[in-house]
Amino acid sequence: MAEEELRAYLRTAVRELQQSRERLRQWESRASEPIAIVSMGCRFPGGVTGPADLWRMLVEARDVVSGFPDDRGWQLEHLDDPDPTRGNLVQRGGFLDAAGDFDSRFFGISPREALAMDPQQRQLLEVTWETLERAGIDPTTLRGSRTGVFVGMIGNSYGFLDGSYRALTAAQLTEVSGFLMTGVAAAAASGRISYVFGLGGPAVTVDTACSSSLVALHQAVISLRSGESELALAGGATVMTTPDMFVSSSERGMAPDGRCKSYAAGADGTVWAEGVGMLLLERLSDAQRNGHPILATVRGSALNSDGESNGLTAPNGSAQRGVIRDALANAGLSAPEVDVVEGHGTGTILGDPIELQALLGTYGRNRERPALLGSIKSNMGHSLAAAGMAGVIKLVQALRDGIVPPTLHVDAPTPHVDWSAGQVRLATTAQPWPETGRPRRAAVSSFGITGTNAHVILEQAPVQDDSFDPAPRSAPPCHIWLLSARSARALPVQAARLTAFLAVHDDVDPCDIGHALLVSRARMPFRALMIGRTYGDLVEATEALAAGHESEAVVRGQSSPTAKTVLLFPDTCPTPAAGRGLYRDFAIFRRAFDQVAQGSSDPAALSGVVRGDSAAADRLCNTPNLTDSYRHAVQIGLYRLMVSFGLRVDHLIGRGAGEAVAAYAVDTLGPPTPPVPVQCEAGLEASLKSVAQDNGSILIELGDATAIDWLRDTVHAAVAPDTDVVAVAALGDTGTDDPDQAGVSVLRALAAAHAAGAPVDWTRLYAHSGARRTELPTYAFQHRGYWLGR
Repeated sequence: MAEEELRAYLRTAVRELQQSRERLRQWESRASEPIAIVSMGCRFPGGVTGPADLWRMLVEARDVVSGFPDDRGWQLEHLDDPDPTRGNLVQRGGFLDAAGDFDSRFFGISPREALAMDPQQRQLLEVTWETLERAGIDPTTLRGSRTGVFVGMIGNSYGFLDGSYRALTAAQLTEVSGFLMTGVAAAAASGRISYVFGLGGPAVTVDTACSSSLVALHQAVISLRSGESELALAGGATVMTTPDMFVSSSERGMAPDGRCKSYAAGADGTVWAEGVGMLLLERLSDAQRNGHPILATVRGSALNSDGESNGLTAPNGSAQRGVIRDALANAGLSAPEVDVVEGHGTGTILGDPIELQALLGTYGRNRERPALLGSIKSNMGHSLAAAGMAGVIKLVQALRDGIVPPTLHVDAPTPHVDWSAGQVRLATTAQPWPETGRPRRAAVSSFGITGTNAHVILEQAPVQDDSFDPAPRSAPPCHIWLLSARSARALPVQAARLTAFLAVHDDVDPCDIGHALLVSRARMPFRALMIGRTYGDLVEATEALAAGHESEAVVRGQSSPTAKTVLLFPDTCPTPAAGRGLYRDFAIFRRAFDQVAQGSSDPAALSGVVRGDSAAADRLCNTPNLTDSYRHAVQIGLYRLMVSFGLRVDHLIGRGAGEAVAAYAVDTLGPPTPPVPVQCEAGLEASLKSVAQDNGSILIELGDATAIDWLRDTVHAAVAPDTDVVAVAALGDTGTDDPDQAGVSVLRALAAAHAAGAPVDWTRLYAHSGARRTELPTYAFQHRGYWLGR
């Protein structure tokens, strides 16, 4: 007995040990798991409004530094006044276009509060929305999710601190003063994103000066690996609301010609710049399982501090070498396994040589070919808290395209370091990424002026095998492209953006576009649905919407959250062509029709009508009983087809022979909220009044389009003029002689219902299409300028 107990004990101990080892393995795996960069968004100088714009600027080797902006109320005439005590005031920098513009209505923010908000907060909100859309994620679906927000931002002087409030009248000051506390607080930058998007993860604002956004990225990686966050937004923002940075730096450290000459012999100072950058991050395994795009991965990251050095703002080369080694260890890599480094490279005589010595002592050692070095600051200047994001987005694009863009303004490498001490070379021309036989890797450095150093290791996204597609693609008989907006004015602008996209990407499958518009975009009140059987039909409809032209292929409306849906089953008989088209195009209609036909007196004749038998079609016109059976089968098929799209039906009305179908539908819907059928036309007026009430109606006719006028007249007679009748539409132009138009009419009727606010699950249309992810244009924000004192 003792021996059996011992064996049982040992078995239990071994099992528990194995379980402990597995838990430890899982913990270690998660603690070092690569983090996928799922999406990116940005705004930088030179009119850059997204990563693609930034990449074009880099590969075209453009310098986007410009003069001071004239839309911020800066008193430039006083700055022009020469003052020997200020030294050389450089009035050039990298500035965002229209930095004060914002779509406050889109985010539900009043104009008064928007005016009191730091422009950095406003820019971050819009860029965050764009980042989520580029990921193929409807931003509204993240409400309540464990999505963390980590923002790097330096405290700003907007509002009271810059004195702009003095330009306000007493009444204006009263209007905005209640919003200034949250409007200018750095903590609100991350907190407001979490609030507006309804995110439940951590909301953290980081201020480590120039390294802020790279530190925010590091914190986001830790949050994801620990399981604290399921998704994470990491970014940074810099908008200069006054020229104080230029004035305070005029005595030293600024390039007189406004050009940042990173690591060059001619380096003579930095150039201040602005920018906003945002990344959406996810654990790699989760991104792969969720089917999210993977642009690149974060393999490792590290932070440290200069500690005691030659001064609070003096760089510490030893600390920089240390943070690089720590990041490599965190990534499980050695220095020679990294190909390209995006350096801090501010173009200062002191800082660049110290950084170069640290790079030569780490990435320059034990390698067969040189590590390539560059800095985006040579293109646009030093964007301070957003600088780390600028470097990351640059390198992600480079990893994807396999090109190392040039660093500008290098007359010769700086002579203040011994370049022979290691294998590091400046990339002064665009060149292909070095071929190594392994994934491409790159590193980004960011150093804060008060000593916080950050370093991040990036790796090329895992190769995805797209060659095997197990499911054959089956395009729907008709397509829906859905656009929506917060305002009527934004809707045609959305269409114009899509039209411009299609002009460049004319090889995109209409299924991919339709599916992407449905699953990756929020449903907003102002809606337009383009309907077409071919790509050309859809493009033409989109162009009509963009131009403000009427088109039968475009259904527009404004949704009402309290609208009800009323279905009318009429007394008219569909044409044989209509039944044939619906039977051919929709499997749900086909099954319902066959089921009804089997219970009729002549199943073969009904089957013949929808299969194109001309003799059966002739009999249909001359045989009343067959006509009734055919009408019944088509209307039930239409009803089944409609509800298969998830349309909620509140009320049903039968007219004449349609009463039987209405009764059938009542039995099908059943409790808890049974519809109210009207058994005769005489009772229609009372029924319409009962369903309209104060919250509107959606009336959809199942039957001949010729009855629409009668229905519309009856609605207006039955409902008071101030009642919100949201839509009157025909579900299926069943009087058509063109089989191809029957399905179009069905979708047009559903589109009218959806435009008016009825929920419709359009994804069912593309369920078997094999639709692939497609990155589409982001939302067309409708801007208005907000700048205190302007």
